[in-house]
Amino acid sequence: MWQPDTSLEQLYEVHEHRRRERRQKMGESAYSSWLKDRLAASLRMEVEEEEALRPLPLESAELEDHIRERVEFSTVWGLRVPAYVLKPKGLTALAPAVLAIHGHGYGSRQIAGMNPDGSPHTGPHDLHGNYALELVRRGFIVLVPEVIGFGDRRLAADQQVGKVGNSSCQTLASHLAMYGVSLAALRVTEAVKAIDLLAMLEGVDPTRIGCFGFSGGGLIAAYTAALDERIRATVLCAFANTFKDSIMHVPHCIDNYLPGVLTYAELPELLGLLAPRPLFIASGEDDPIFPAGGVRKALAFLEERYAALGASGSLASHLYAGGHEVNGSQAYSWLAGALHG
Repeated sequence: MWQPDTSLEQLYEVHEHRRRERRQKMGESAYSSWLKDRLAASLRMEVEEEEALRPLPLESAELEDHIRERVEFSTVWGLRVPAYVLKPKGLTALAPAVLAIHGHGYGSRQIAGMNPDGSPHTGPHDLHGNYALELVRRGFIVLVPEVIGFGDRRLAADQQVGKVGNSSCQTLASHLAMYGVSLAALRVTEAVKAIDLLAMLEGVDPTRIGCFGFSGGGLIAAYTAALDERIRATVLCAFANTFKDSIMHVPHCIDNYLPGVLTYAELPELLGLLAPRPLFIASGEDDPIFPAGGVRKALAFLEERYAALGASGSLASHLYAGGHEVNGSQAYSWLAGALHG
């Protein structure tokens, strides 16, 4: 009788009712504008002055079918971000570009065709599917930043532990919370700066920029694309769902939780901010942490939203046989069609 389960359920229902009433009173257009402002406010960071990117080349390697460069650039609070730039060989014209955002694992190398030590990854793909490598092979210039808290951007204590795939999410989120900042806010802020860099890279057509995010990288991709319309097409893999069916139902990393978000939106509503721009939802039927039932609820909402804007053809999806993993068998060609045209 002392368990708080019922109270938590009632709290969700109260806020769901309030959101529904607000949407009906404001009308779809005004509500979407208000929602975007609320999301932006939730992700806003106090920065005394804008930092210049100050990109610096670190290394370069010529591979069989592409050039792989490593650079670093500035974001906020003196932070520097290492990133891989993958460029197809033989470009003769401006090319479309993709910001590829990795999920939980060992960082940017995991989606760019490398092992944790930087050696070539051979053999079967892991759950990340080397999707940055797959994208450069389809003619995209791909920027792969190291998300803070992973790989080379873990806290020193976490790197000393010796675990290849561990993260600093818990400690970073806890510390940032005491400054009134979420880890999502910092990561989205850095992703916007990554778009700044991507748009100025040699060979990039800044009018054809896309984003591909997997799992926790899907969160960053979704919120960044919602706020930054320079992103013309987005692939969200193993992320689109409802909060209730995913992060409120199954234990997740703390980086998935945005303080106060349910006072103004459920996740499908936030994804709806990408409309009418092209959006592809990919997810595994047997994903245990972003369940297929929640994916279908999100898609039902998005289908209505895109149809209302006369953009049904800009929304596509692929629910594939598999778990929490990347399957780009349809997503890669869809993104090529959305940005290569």
